[in-house]
Amino acid sequence: MFNTPGGGIYGPKVMLIDQDAGSGGDFLPYAFKRQKLGPLVGTRTWGGLIGISTNPPLIDGASLTVPFFRFFTPDGEWHVENEGVTPDIEVELDPATVNKGGDPQLDAAIAQAMKQLESFKPVERSDAPPMPRQPGK
Repeated sequence: MFNTPGGGIYGPKVMLIDQDAGSGGDFLPYAFKRQKLGPLVGTRTWGGLIGISTNPPLIDGASLTVPFFRFFTPDGEWHVENEGVTPDIEVELDPATVNKGGDPQLDAAIAQAMKQLESFKPVERSDAPPMPRQPGK
């Protein structure tokens, strides 16, 4: 017997975000937070999420980069663009500490994950459910 998906991460999760994250670095934290997968640690992302597409070539060989699409939430709201994603636990990335090899955001994320692990109880599935008696059930 095995779990599906076999490569799932079933324990506590924490995501690091910062002010330099845009595009997918904005959308992934948005989705992580919306799905309540775990806390976001760091600083607000920069909010550059409008995608570019259909970049027409110009006669001189140059091209245009045109903001073309963005997303709205399942609640019918426009979010993230020009606002970013706010962390649950705000931790500034201090340049002086980083230059000395430290990472206060990573340290805070590890501390948060360790705190979550204290109360984490893995789901044990040692017995398979009864075999279905009807197709599709």
